[in-house]
Amino acid sequence: MSAILDDIRQSKLLIIDDEPANLELLEELFAKEGFEQVLSSVDAVRVSSLIQGFRPDIILLDLRMPDIDGFEVLSLLDDLREQGHWIPVVVLTADITKEARYKALSLGASDFLTKPFDHMEVVLRVWNLLEMRRLYLQLKSLGESPNMSPHGPWQS
Repeated sequence: MSAILDDIRQSKLLIIDDEPANLELLEELFAKEGFEQVLSSVDAVRVSSLIQGFRPDIILLDLRMPDIDGFEVLSLLDDLREQGHWIPVVVLTADITKEARYKALSLGASDFLTKPFDHMEVVLRVWNLLEMRRLYLQLKSLGESPNMSPHGPWQS
């Protein structure tokens, strides 16, 4: 079991939030969990280049940011899913409305947590999604093409 945990700790985490204090908190939180490959940015405009260069295994994303908001980032990630690449996204936002939650989840967010968030809950949800990402990559390496699109039959 520790080999699996070590493997998951090698995952790359990308954190996008326009508040430096939030980035620092999350960086410290995951450093304590043994994650060494954590990249964070206050500039959501750079998301595409960060994804291409860093190749994250998971993204932690704020919704309300200047220039490009989290919804636009989720739409950008939809193109990757269409190409057969799935990166789980945990939305961390102060927006507690159902509309924001529904919109983020319908755009492909894997999870949705509101700020202020429970530190342990964030860690556990990230661990769970990284395990899912690990299994997804294993299937993909075997030639399987799991469809991780958020679009169900209720959407056109």
